[in-house]
Amino acid sequence: MRNHTTVTEFILLGIPDTEGLETALFFLFSSLYLCTLLGNVLILTAIFSSSRLHTPMYYFLGNLSIFDMGFSSTTVPKMLSYLSGHTHIISFQGCVTQLFFYHFLGCTEGFLYTVMAYDRFVAICYPLRYTVIMNHRVCFILATGTWMSGCVHAIVLTSLTFKLPYCGSNQVGYYFCDIPAVLPLACEDTSLAQRVSFTNVGLVSVICLFLIFVSYTHIGISILKIRSTEGRQRAFSTCSAHLTAILCAYGPVIIIYLQPNPSPLLGAIIQMLNNLVTPMLNPLIYSLRNKDVKSALRNVFLKMGLALEHE
Repeated sequence: MRNHTTVTEFILLGIPDTEGLETALFFLFSSLYLCTLLGNVLILTAIFSSSRLHTPMYYFLGNLSIFDMGFSSTTVPKMLSYLSGHTHIISFQGCVTQLFFYHFLGCTEGFLYTVMAYDRFVAICYPLRYTVIMNHRVCFILATGTWMSGCVHAIVLTSLTFKLPYCGSNQVGYYFCDIPAVLPLACEDTSLAQRVSFTNVGLVSVICLFLIFVSYTHIGISILKIRSTEGRQRAFSTCSAHLTAILCAYGPVIIIYLQPNPSPLLGAIIQMLNNLVTPMLNPLIYSLRNKDVKSALRNVFLKMGLALEHE
């Protein structure tokens, strides 16, 4: 038997192969993070301020904006801290918290995109019954279900990861605490945690993608049956933003978790797309081609301008 010291803190080594680029990366990532927060706050403000946006579609979009801000805030502030010259150390509890919220919000995103696809399916395939099917109670249950499911998913992965003893090296070879980076530091066999995390993440992604595919197959068939060109374009425009957001969100997840031996630098770049770029793009994706959101934002800026003039 050998004596071991229990790990009480971890050292985040940062993004692989980026030594000497800390200042440039700090300004780049801080700009992206601020754009993410600003864009999603504007979306939420538009939804709350306009009665025309008090519909199921925008209710779920508001949930997505809250998720995007939380998801970025799970990893980015600590990364910006050590890029600006502060310590790379994160406490054991801090690492547990970071991993939990990363997978909690990441899983919630998958379920939320699935619910949004179902909402579009009902709106386009059953337009006359839409308000009856997607009533306030159903929307609340669906939204609450996504957050609760994500929480259960994260509890399982976090408990499996951190019930293992950590008594050796405390250097995490990544820029935040994620399962593939933390598990190799455990002092016992990690095969069970690796299998469960791989299966869990993969299964959630596959199920969500399958349900989204089924919804959009029915949506595509319904759009083809629409006789008027204007109606067809309107239906397609409504769905194209959601499909673009799904591709941005699921692409990085599939590449990261389904590659047997991904390059550390490639993995970090793809993870950055998922953590920073996708949450920043979502407000643009959902507002640029949406007349209602643009109109609501114009009204918000107009009210702000009038308020400043009165002051």
